[in-house]
Amino acid sequence: MSGPGSETPAYRVWALPGIGEVQAGDDLAKLIAATEPGLVDGDVLLVTSKIVSKAEGRIVEATDREAAIDAETVRVVARRGTLRIVENRQGLVMAAAGVDASNTPPGTVLLLPEDPDASALAIREGLRDALGVEVGVVVTDTFGRPWRNGLTDVAIGAAGVRVLDDLRGGTDGYGNPLSATVVATADELASAGDLVKGKASGLPVAVVRGLAHVLAAPGEEAGGARAMVRVAADDMFRLGTSEAVREALSLRRTVREFTAEPVDPGAVRRAVAAAVTAPAPHHTTPWRFVLLESAASRTRLLDAMRDAWIADLRRDGKSEESIARRVRRGDVLRDAPYLVVPCLVTEGSHHYGDERRDTAEREMFVVAAGAGVQNFLVALAGERLGSAWVSSTMFCRDVVREVLDLPQDWDPLGAVAVGRAAGAPKERAPRDPEAFLTVR
Repeated sequence: MSGPGSETPAYRVWALPGIGEVQAGDDLAKLIAATEPGLVDGDVLLVTSKIVSKAEGRIVEATDREAAIDAETVRVVARRGTLRIVENRQGLVMAAAGVDASNTPPGTVLLLPEDPDASALAIREGLRDALGVEVGVVVTDTFGRPWRNGLTDVAIGAAGVRVLDDLRGGTDGYGNPLSATVVATADELASAGDLVKGKASGLPVAVVRGLAHVLAAPGEEAGGARAMVRVAADDMFRLGTSEAVREALSLRRTVREFTAEPVDPGAVRRAVAAAVTAPAPHHTTPWRFVLLESAASRTRLLDAMRDAWIADLRRDGKSEESIARRVRRGDVLRDAPYLVVPCLVTEGSHHYGDERRDTAEREMFVVAAGAGVQNFLVALAGERLGSAWVSSTMFCRDVVREVLDLPQDWDPLGAVAVGRAAGAPKERAPRDPEAFLTVR
């Protein structure tokens, strides 16, 4: 639609009066048609999800809103006090799962439509039957947004509308290629409608005219608003801080089989940065991490360790079959595309000349080094890297120091195999935290 006397692009948006209070079982298309909205082909209707929920009977008795949120929640994304950001049954990430206690009778709450795309399609088809018009329909709801104050309406359901405008492959006004530009058209429509609908004015439906190009062409499969939900694999902000830490801890599993995919050295260095935040005695830094990034360095170390291990086992009188079986246990290190050898350094430790206190002093440093390695493993899990912490280097420390040219006061604390897991880990047997607690 153009402005008067010009070719300047323009559109018009207005709210539809006369909808009235919506009851369970109402036909929203008929209610909208009854207002004599004057719709024409190419218009887009923006319908507040609240009246869709009411018409679909999504009002439930709930004196405890938190219980209703629990029932609609698939995954908690972040929690701060009583506020929860969750993924709900519709796949939407939002506050309180979209459960709404406003504009509904006391003791009840409104749930979001079960299938907002299907709801939008029903309204669209109903208006076609009632008024003979081809319009787009967007079902909207109010969202907060990360990093931005304030609320706005976004699309949670759509029919007949191209919800995303993919500009990738085109060029800007300077001829620069567009490689990442996908416009959330349906969200822009939703926010435009919210400016005239308001939150408490009793105007739950708006019309946009002049943007017919956002409607799908006859026979075109436009999809719905579900296409706007970012899939988990592409979501860089899937969790809140404390939830991310807990997930990383749960992902920290010993991986025995790795793919050949190379490991990003930057990811390992970020994990080391997390490792060296561990607590340590006397303000010391008892951790060192030797990164074996080349295949040659890994092979040279593992071959030397294997030879030393075989010699030890033969001195112990083990059979060749037993030795071969034990050596095979180290294959996880040989198969991994990246190795890290964490080392303990006791520089800064106190020496008391008393065996009991000197033993305790060393144990303090060993505990601190272990805390650093745990931080390292958890941080690797946060990078979606699998790991296996194997103790083998502790049994041939001199060999490891010689091959890697390490100082004599560096004590290897095993080796960590790092890489992408070749398959899903086995289910971990559940552990009841209460079994590990003693309360006094």
